[in-house]
Amino acid sequence: MKKNILNNKNVLITGGTGSFGQKFAEVILNKYNPRKVIIFSRDEFKQHEMQLKFQKFVKKIRFFLGDVRDLQRLTLALEDVNIVVHAAALKQVPASEYNPFEFIKTNVLGTQNVIDASHKTNVSKVISLSTDKASSPVNLYGATKLTADKIVISANNFSNKKYSVVRYGNVVGSRGSIIPKILSQINDKFITITDERMTRFSITLDQGVSFVISCLNKMLGGEIFIPKIPSYRITDILKAFSLSKKIKITGIRPGEKLHEEMISSTESLNTIEFKNYFVILSDVIHKKKIINSFEDYKGKEFKPYTTYNSLENTYLTIKQIKEMSAKL
Repeated sequence: MKKNILNNKNVLITGGTGSFGQKFAEVILNKYNPRKVIIFSRDEFKQHEMQLKFQKFVKKIRFFLGDVRDLQRLTLALEDVNIVVHAAALKQVPASEYNPFEFIKTNVLGTQNVIDASHKTNVSKVISLSTDKASSPVNLYGATKLTADKIVISANNFSNKKYSVVRYGNVVGSRGSIIPKILSQINDKFITITDERMTRFSITLDQGVSFVISCLNKMLGGEIFIPKIPSYRITDILKAFSLSKKIKITGIRPGEKLHEEMISSTESLNTIEFKNYFVILSDVIHKKKIINSFEDYKGKEFKPYTTYNSLENTYLTIKQIKEMSAKL
């Protein structure tokens, strides 16, 4: 087994039956040695399916029905937990525009419940999954995730526990992502897309899980970690499947951007760059004066007034898109 902060720890994943939660559990159970992995989610059928899938780990995996909206239930679930990976969220942009307060109750109040429950228990680290839509948000989903990020980071002000955020873009092949959506229309008369100028970031589930694990190991509390990942053009996906002649443009939906952004020009004032990732450093880290105590941060300079967006980025080639799609 690899040495890792997850070894001999009780780990709870909120939204644990989702795409990320299942992959994260699979990786840490196979590669590391957690004492216990707790899947916290509200879907009993998905939990049942996951129980069948993870039968060989029956001694280490636990399933806990509950909703992050329920502080009492969440606090009970966090008893004896050391590390929390907060992946529970409502995510669909059109649904958020039509049902705003439902998103607030899960994404904002639910995140506050994770923080409050962790204060009452033995949790030492919380890492929360965010989205590129939290940077300069134009839709309610992005606004709720930005608020959640702020809640997580600010928790470091009144606790010795560590709270950080991981922010990344579209997960290839996840529910609602673009490639499965296009492939489902192959036999239709038209392939509908909202705008042919559109670009998006791209990350695989494996890459997302690996990045979160690396951030758990290095986090001081108060960082937003952002991986360097490629982008793709929506038109290149169509070219990869020889579907360019079947396009029907429907127009950008409410709350949708042409290009996504993971670091805004304002956030760049507090951003430092590494070979494979960026870190947005909060005021919390500066107040605690711990930045210079961490070797990785010494001598790093901020790069103000730049952005990290899906338009001004490296792109996947059509060949890479085909290879990636073949693995879905």
